[in-house]
Amino acid sequence: MDATHNPEFTSIEFYWAYKTYKDLITLTKEYFEYLFEHLDLPAKLPYGEFEIDFANFTEISLIDSLSQIGKVPSDIVTNKEKIYDYLKEHNIQVKPNLNLGQLQGELFDEFVGDKLINPTFITDYPVDISPLARRNDENPEITERFEFFVAGKELANGFSELNDPIDQYERFKRQIENKALGDDEATEMDEDYIKALSYGMAPTAGEGIGIDRLVMLLTNQHSIKDVILFPTMKPIKKEENQQNKGE
Repeated sequence: MDATHNPEFTSIEFYWAYKTYKDLITLTKEYFEYLFEHLDLPAKLPYGEFEIDFANFTEISLIDSLSQIGKVPSDIVTNKEKIYDYLKEHNIQVKPNLNLGQLQGELFDEFVGDKLINPTFITDYPVDISPLARRNDENPEITERFEFFVAGKELANGFSELNDPIDQYERFKRQIENKALGDDEATEMDEDYIKALSYGMAPTAGEGIGIDRLVMLLTNQHSIKDVILFPTMKPIKKEENQQNKGE
């Protein structure tokens, strides 16, 4: 738990047959246009010390964001040893034996994420940190995936779904290996899912949008406890507690 994470939360999650992550990016922009029109909100909204321009959506690949936004030297972002050295120079400790994709994810978290103030789609995530996303046809080391950031926080995650059962099985095996090496976020093997994919799955895109973080953003709130629908983890005021005991 922290200011933007809660064990129970509200989200929209959907799948769209015969579409790709590019279609989801377009739909997400249209979703925000709809919201702002029907809530009668100005295009620019304050959020803490920032003014966020919702008329200014940008899109950039994760690798390009490391050098263009995070200012990580471009000769470092594709070399494991150089990334480890660069993180060490900046007093950032990471686990040993991380693969290249995981290290690129570490660079992004440390040097890019909190700089994404205006609405930004980060695309083309490494396969190593996207176990359920379809590979890019031109570059098999990246996936057709995006994450959507505003005010330095992730609001949405979407990708073209991986529908190749053989590729998915190999990805799960690699996740198990990563878990054995200490990756707490690695997924488990799901044989039922592999079996379902083997029967056939249409090309599909899927997306999840965090509603609580979205409400935080639109209302200039900085703790998720103030916007979640059922705040079971929110402290009860003393006088309310005493009144309830009396009843």
